[in-house]
Amino acid sequence: MTDHARRLDAHYDALAREGGEPLPARLRAAFRAAGQDPDHLTLDAIAGIDQLHLGGRGASRALARRGELVPGRRVLDVGCGTGGASRLLADEFGVEALGVDITPAFVAVAEWLSRATGLDDRTRFLCADAARLPLPSASVDVIWCQHALMNMPDRGAVLAEWRRLLAPGGRLLLHEVVAGDNPAPLALPVPWARSAVTSHLSSRAALEGALAEAGFRSLHLEDVTEAALAWRRKHGRREAAPREAAPREAPPEEAIGAAEANRALPGPTLIFGEDFVTMGRNLLANLADDRVRILEGVWRLA
Repeated sequence: MTDHARRLDAHYDALAREGGEPLPARLRAAFRAAGQDPDHLTLDAIAGIDQLHLGGRGASRALARRGELVPGRRVLDVGCGTGGASRLLADEFGVEALGVDITPAFVAVAEWLSRATGLDDRTRFLCADAARLPLPSASVDVIWCQHALMNMPDRGAVLAEWRRLLAPGGRLLLHEVVAGDNPAPLALPVPWARSAVTSHLSSRAALEGALAEAGFRSLHLEDVTEAALAWRRKHGRREAAPREAAPREAPPEEAIGAAEANRALPGPTLIFGEDFVTMGRNLLANLADDRVRILEGVWRLA
């Protein structure tokens, strides 16, 4: 494992590294405690741990529609986390999804959740560094990446891999955190970093320039910060509410925002620990102060 991989593992699998149970065991026990069979789960039941990015499933659906995904497309989900986007794209858009993540615990959870939801025939997962993927050239139609590029220090190598892996005319679909215009340091911790060592934000201009230099032509690029800010505010209020105010029968909420609106089901605190509430508050502050912004974009391989 490289130093980069170790640092990310220390962030995303912190509870296990501090002597706790491995992430899959911790989540399986939580599902059992909620009266769920961990080997037979619905996509709604796993929503609280499914997509660890701003906007949850709604943001993924919006990006998929913007990218005009159709059945049969081969999609590489880079920085797939627990595999939520891969499963959503396979289930709702009929694609063949391969998720890749550098954190072994996330890949183990992604594989288990795909089996438990009956989507393991349309989703596969690989533990690897996005800058060096053991995949054939021109083997995918779409590169999909949500809130992951900011964890990758060698952006040039990653973009070169994306260019190598995409088939001619392939598309890149990106939903990403970038640096805002406010040069003040980030309020930390945030969901992608407990310290600056794992945060590799670029500006919008720098990202656009790097993509153009790597051979990607922009088809659509939109700043969706205001929508992300509203979403974070709404879910931050829910996270701050007393636990007993959320009934067990409430529907599960979207990943990184609502943190266990249905308190019986696993949520992000089982992944990030009690730091998650602070991470959410700091993310809100960073968005509101223009220290970070959120972009949604589609590019075509030139």
